[in-house]
Amino acid sequence: MSTDDPTTTSPSSPGTRAQAVRRAVRELEAHVASGGWDGPVRVFALVNTHAALGRDPGLATALGPDVVEAATRDPEHLTAVEQEQLPDADSLEGLLGRIAWPPSVDGAAVVVERLVVPPEAEAAAPRDPDAALAYLQEHPDRRELRMAAGVLRDGTGACAVRARDHDEDDRVAVGGPELVPGLVSAVAATLDG
Repeated sequence: MSTDDPTTTSPSSPGTRAQAVRRAVRELEAHVASGGWDGPVRVFALVNTHAALGRDPGLATALGPDVVEAATRDPEHLTAVEQEQLPDADSLEGLLGRIAWPPSVDGAAVVVERLVVPPEAEAAAPRDPDAALAYLQEHPDRRELRMAAGVLRDGTGACAVRARDHDEDDRVAVGGPELVPGLVSAVAATLDG
């Protein structure tokens, strides 16, 4: 990323909430990308690091000095906590519908892989779900994407998208909630309960 990028801050300047969410989402996508493709849905709690350390100074040992220093420099810094042993669900919507966060969680993020095709290809897909999946998987214009979306309780959100056919860190698109609005809305709904 360029140093002229308004979504980044120097190590000595505090960021905004929007910048903190963008950083967290970008870091989560990169973390998941390090494990390769064809992975499961990953769900993360987003916690304001500065506030968490204020509530429990003992967390400093678990978080490590780099994270503590980042939280000291930037009171908006977020720590992502991966949620393991997710409930069984038949779909992403079903999974997210079963998740609720305690008040100590400031936001949530999801990283998911999806196969996308142009709208006309989707419209031409067979009605049978198995046949439709086979059709879409073999479509010549299909693209495999990894999408990360994070949102805070106040609605501040960000997304990162990586295409499998351009699987390079400098080719990841990072933007606001408009990048993958449906995914941001689904993640935000987990914070309502």
